[in-house]
Amino acid sequence: MKTILVPTEHHISTQSALDTALLLARTFGSCIEGFALRPGVADLVAMDPDSGLTMVAVKENDAELIRHSEEVFRSFMEQHQVPQRSGDGEAILSWSWHKDAPSGHDFVGSYGRIFDMIVLARPGPEWQSPAMITLESALFESGRPVLIAPPSAPRSLGTNVLIAWNCSTEQARTTAFAMPLLRRATKVTVLTVEGATVPGPTGAQMARALTLNGIPAEAATLKAERRSAGEVILSRARDLGCDLLVKGAYTQSRLRQMIFGGTTRHILANATLPVLMAH
Repeated sequence: MKTILVPTEHHISTQSALDTALLLARTFGSCIEGFALRPGVADLVAMDPDSGLTMVAVKENDAELIRHSEEVFRSFMEQHQVPQRSGDGEAILSWSWHKDAPSGHDFVGSYGRIFDMIVLARPGPEWQSPAMITLESALFESGRPVLIAPPSAPRSLGTNVLIAWNCSTEQARTTAFAMPLLRRATKVTVLTVEGATVPGPTGAQMARALTLNGIPAEAATLKAERRSAGEVILSRARDLGCDLLVKGAYTQSRLRQMIFGGTTRHILANATLPVLMAH
């Protein structure tokens, strides 16, 4: 995980995303690249085609958002004594800034395809918020894993990992993306919640496969009883003191999750530890 992308904005949640990205970068000696995340120019105002002043104001506002975002990113790196990347060659712990990134929350989905990990702040409770649009762009368009930072910066990352195993293709893909972290973990728990799975290999089979890869994995199965699968997963992660949750995103359709709720939605709204997701 040598290349890490952190979409950056002038927002309090960005601090935790940067802290989480730095934990990951220190683990692997990675280069963290930032860019200014902001609304598309056309979304900032309802523009009057006959008014040149409106377009000028929009462009000035966009330039101000870029300046603030870069200031947040640079200040964080300087505060933590992370050097700016210079030259070519293999990545070391460093940072770079993509100054020509276009506006729009969907850019992360296309640009993120060349990175080993995309780090985003956890979205707020508004299901159609810009943060959720950014996250879904990263999950559905990049083809890469997304590390979702909790509201408060974590102290550690990936030493005690919970895999929310539901036997699905999405979960298998996410677990594969997490392998570099799993190989460094001291404890890995493969958790299956009864009644919240699809046909596929059991949690015990997944744990065995990880053990064959030299990863200290144990399987566990819990009953949901009167709780949702998301509640069971987060509760177990909290009880075990986990510092990373590995969870496949949207095994159900997004529309079904919006209407009826779902494990992904519950975890996105309530997780207090870093969550590694992929679709």
